[in-house]
Amino acid sequence: MPIPEAFRRRLYPNLAEIAAHFGTPFHIYDEVGIRQTVRELYAAFDGLGFQEFFAVKALPNPHILRILSQEGCGFDCSSVPELILARQSGAQPGDIFFTSNNTTRAEFAVAQADGGAYLNLDDISLLDRIPTQPEIIAFRMNPGSDMGNAIIGKPEVSKFGIPREKLVDAYRLAQAQGIRRFGLHQMVVSNERDAEVLLASAQLLHDVACQLKSELGITLEFTNIGGGLGIPYEPNHKPLNLPQLAAGIRELWRDFPDTRLFMESGRYVTGPQGVLVTRVINIKDSYRRYIGVDASMPALMRPGMYGAYHHIDVYDAAPDSPQEMVDIVGSLCENNDKFAMQRPLPTVNLGDLLVIQDTGAHGYSMGFNYNGRLRPQELLLRADGIIERIRRPETLSDYFATLDHVAPDPFEPPRTPLN
Repeated sequence: MPIPEAFRRRLYPNLAEIAAHFGTPFHIYDEVGIRQTVRELYAAFDGLGFQEFFAVKALPNPHILRILSQEGCGFDCSSVPELILARQSGAQPGDIFFTSNNTTRAEFAVAQADGGAYLNLDDISLLDRIPTQPEIIAFRMNPGSDMGNAIIGKPEVSKFGIPREKLVDAYRLAQAQGIRRFGLHQMVVSNERDAEVLLASAQLLHDVACQLKSELGITLEFTNIGGGLGIPYEPNHKPLNLPQLAAGIRELWRDFPDTRLFMESGRYVTGPQGVLVTRVINIKDSYRRYIGVDASMPALMRPGMYGAYHHIDVYDAAPDSPQEMVDIVGSLCENNDKFAMQRPLPTVNLGDLLVIQDTGAHGYSMGFNYNGRLRPQELLLRADGIIERIRRPETLSDYFATLDHVAPDPFEPPRTPLN
């Protein structure tokens, strides 16, 4: 949707000068907006032992993670680099929720180091892969129902989680191994703006919590309802009704007053608080009018990957500027390298700045280097109004780094006699 008005007021008056100083393209994030969103989450779920474990995959920049840590957030991690980022950003024992799949023993060892993390297991077999028996364990449930949505897919074809009908057996096995403290996790929707859908997911967790207490005598220490809170990317989309969601969860949690509520939102916290700023470098009239910009899919792949909508402003366009139908494209040798297709925009000229919105989550982090294209820089609009570079743009040296100083390590396979 259009950039939050408070973010716009802080950014737009100086955007031309920011672009001239740092060069384009760049993602820029709003510290004030990020802090405010986290505070709203904590206020909504106050009294429920609530903790937000920010999904590091959404925006893996330590400058942003430190801001979130200062606001009381923990971190949802699913890889060793994410664990390292979280710890470098201030995470303490109890501040990390480690949910991974196809996990190795070595990865679990890193998760258990430095005071440990909540281990959330994606499969029963992983119990035997943990180097040191944990005091507390969680399992990720796959409900195998009609839950799910377009982004995350249907649970019954998802590689994630333990089928609900096998879940009690997983906890029973963990009890037999001497584990006595437990949590429960589920993540079956993504970018969901309907509070009723999210509450239906929470109801499934509530029902399993009742079953675990009845059959195994387990009172869960926490239930993690996952992330998946959506944002209105398109101008006509309605935002999530957070008070409705909070009220419904409070009602469910009346049955388990001692069970803490965990959440692992990423997009909801930082998505609207970031934009990608790119400059028009080419205009081509073919069967369509193509506006070529200096950013490509490596800076934002969601439109090309999902057909996702991201709202676009032509910066400083005259209010009465006539509209034209255009495709906004990058320079990748792929025809899906498009930020928008047949989008009506004010007349665009060479050198104009375009502001592609809602890129504060799954923007930079999903970048790649196909075609030798490099990922852009990241900037932070600090609370004091200063613009700080928090990640430099990639360089050719970065691209070639894994080819430099490669140690010779020839291997000659044993010769197999021919029959």
